[in-house]
Amino acid sequence: MILWLNPFSGISGDMLLGALIELGAPVDGIRDAVAATGLTGWTLESERVTRGALGATRAVVTVTDTATGRRAAELLELVGRAPAAALAVRAVRAIADVEARLHGTEPARVHLHEIGGLDTVVDTVGVAAALHLLDVREVHCAPLGLGAGTVTTRHGTLPAPAPAAVALLAAAGAPVTGGGLRGETVTPTGAALLLAAGARFGPVPAMTLRGIGYGAGARQLDDRPNVLQVVLGAREEGMPAPMVLIETNVDDVTGEVLGHLIGRLVAVGAADAWVSPIVMKKNRPAHTVHVLAAPESAAECERIVLAETASLGLRRSAVDRLALPRTVTTVDVGGHPVRIKHGPAGAKPEHDDLVAAATALDLPVRVVATRALRASGPGDDLDLGAAP
Repeated sequence: MILWLNPFSGISGDMLLGALIELGAPVDGIRDAVAATGLTGWTLESERVTRGALGATRAVVTVTDTATGRRAAELLELVGRAPAAALAVRAVRAIADVEARLHGTEPARVHLHEIGGLDTVVDTVGVAAALHLLDVREVHCAPLGLGAGTVTTRHGTLPAPAPAAVALLAAAGAPVTGGGLRGETVTPTGAALLLAAGARFGPVPAMTLRGIGYGAGARQLDDRPNVLQVVLGAREEGMPAPMVLIETNVDDVTGEVLGHLIGRLVAVGAADAWVSPIVMKKNRPAHTVHVLAAPESAAECERIVLAETASLGLRRSAVDRLALPRTVTTVDVGGHPVRIKHGPAGAKPEHDDLVAAATALDLPVRVVATRALRASGPGDDLDLGAAP
């Protein structure tokens, strides 16, 4: 499913959570995901409210532990216990990275104030669970309306939008507008959730509409409903899927590290990762690291690339990928399972399975491949060379 956000009055964690509940994400399922973190002393309820001329759903999070100022490591440990927690972990880690840069400390040690309460855990884990329950695979977003003026924080009076929110929106490549709004309209949690979800920014994508929801903010605004509008839709078969291409050039990374990097990227969900030889400035031989990732995996892939290569930057571009339909079956070759990938143009055995079976049977890989294709049925023959 595809989710499009219209944050004309801004976005916060509870606004997004309320909108997803109105779309049909079951509150009980969201509560179960939050409960899996081990949190106690909290409640999550939804209520119908009116903001301006619109009815909307407000997610009401109540906690008996009202302490703020927890370290990022503590919040990461909590959110990491939940099912489908990867998005929540990415959101909290993104906030920690930004706050660390702003305050000149390490991300693991940064002391989070305004977003340090347990309600942040409920918001981030709740949104991650709601997206999973609605089977949302893509998040798109219109330009965000930013407020002006000041915001009161534990660090004193700061400009609105808050520095952390601006930094997170910049990391996400988010387009913004003014529109005469006052005060804080985009919270750090709301911005971090957009970044963690790999949101793509622009008009409504092509899709078949399945639902619409409105998530309410806490305030009443004078000139507009203080709501986040969300639209849920289905991608038509054959439509290209949005992907993110991440690249960086390196001239001081060994082949061993590059090989390790490719493995790590695939392990965290990259659709593909590869390295190309290049010649950089000063005629130095070097490499370009390329990563193709779904939007929701892009932030984690970028973090790994920067950590493993020590590169000072990278490039991110939006691309579309057309993936043909495929199925996978498993056949038996001499008592060993071999998976077969079937596509419109033919079939191909999984190489790792071929190697395992060939090693166990003391046969050439090409022989095992031919036997696997014969076992998979007629119409799947590929020219793999003569084999007994």
